[in-house]
Amino acid sequence: MPVITCIEDLKRLHRARTPRMFYDYAESGSYTEQTFHENTSDFARIRLRQKVAVDMSNRSTASTMVGIPVSMPVGLAPVGLTGMQHADGEIKAARAAEKFGIPFALSTMSICSIEDVAAHTTKPFMFQLYVMRDWDFVAAIIERAKAAKCSALVLTLDLQILGQRHKDLKNGLSAPPKLTPATLLDLATRWRWGLGMLGTKRRFFGNIVGHAKGVGDASSLMSWTAEQFDEQLDWDKIARIRDMWGGKLILKGILDPDDARRAADFGCDAIVVSNHGGRQLDGALSSIRMLPEIVRAVGDQVEIHLDSGIRSGQDVLKALALGAHATWIGRAFIHGLGAMGEAGVTKALEVIHKELDISMALCGERDVKNLGRNNVLLPQGFSAETYR
Repeated sequence: MPVITCIEDLKRLHRARTPRMFYDYAESGSYTEQTFHENTSDFARIRLRQKVAVDMSNRSTASTMVGIPVSMPVGLAPVGLTGMQHADGEIKAARAAEKFGIPFALSTMSICSIEDVAAHTTKPFMFQLYVMRDWDFVAAIIERAKAAKCSALVLTLDLQILGQRHKDLKNGLSAPPKLTPATLLDLATRWRWGLGMLGTKRRFFGNIVGHAKGVGDASSLMSWTAEQFDEQLDWDKIARIRDMWGGKLILKGILDPDDARRAADFGCDAIVVSNHGGRQLDGALSSIRMLPEIVRAVGDQVEIHLDSGIRSGQDVLKALALGAHATWIGRAFIHGLGAMGEAGVTKALEVIHKELDISMALCGERDVKNLGRNNVLLPQGFSAETYR
């Protein structure tokens, strides 16, 4: 077994062990992938401010996310097709998160269903909702999330229409994969993945097949999904969903100060500053660049989280120092899952936690909740306001 020291090590194993179409699905953005790449490169431009001769003992990374105690302010973000990166992937990721003491958010477009994950975990997880045109389906899936005692609803606002991802089109992405000569050759070299898939019955979108009207198999699923994202989603519909849910609500996909103010006034429990991992509007600024302006816009009116681009504990530190209350990781844990299953997700969390803890100490801080602007150095012109 290779020595794993960072998320990049897991990424290399993920690429070697997972079919190309599913690795590319995770490790890609829309169109030119400018925003996808800048999500990470902009984090690299932020430098940490080292402090010495300070007491570094008794450190704590413990915090809260929407009032829920967490071992570190990092959650596993909702990622579609997680169960195609590794057999029963959502269940395994949820278990790893539960054991580590952090939140897991299950995607609407998951392979394992809400009921599957609930049956294999002991603590509540969060559920992420894509709003569909079929409001009977929306109402039913919200009720299913309630029945599973999900701890919060993560409502994604930035996917009313699907951004084009060239690699997915070229690879003929589907779940399960279509057995063409090219995919058969690819699958033949990923025997670990194949053995896992042979041992599970979960190979379709478990939250949709058998639950949405007219969707009973993979062929009907693809046409249903292509037509169902609600292009008319607005604040009135968000309010309707909030009332249907009645619990903790997180609004994900906020990248504009005006939208952040509207969300804060709306009364949600948290917002997630996010550009969907660079998978929607290519050419948008990175989440970390937009964060300071959004923090200035809403202050402490609402809990501010951030995702898109986090690949290390140092990235987590930088986001917290610039005003985020918490962070979410997607690709970082997916690389672990694709590399080593549940053990890989745990390894990814261990890597990020260790990097956060040690970097925090070397910045002269003992409590993650004390991180602030004094812990980082920003390059000239880093702020989003530079572009105005």
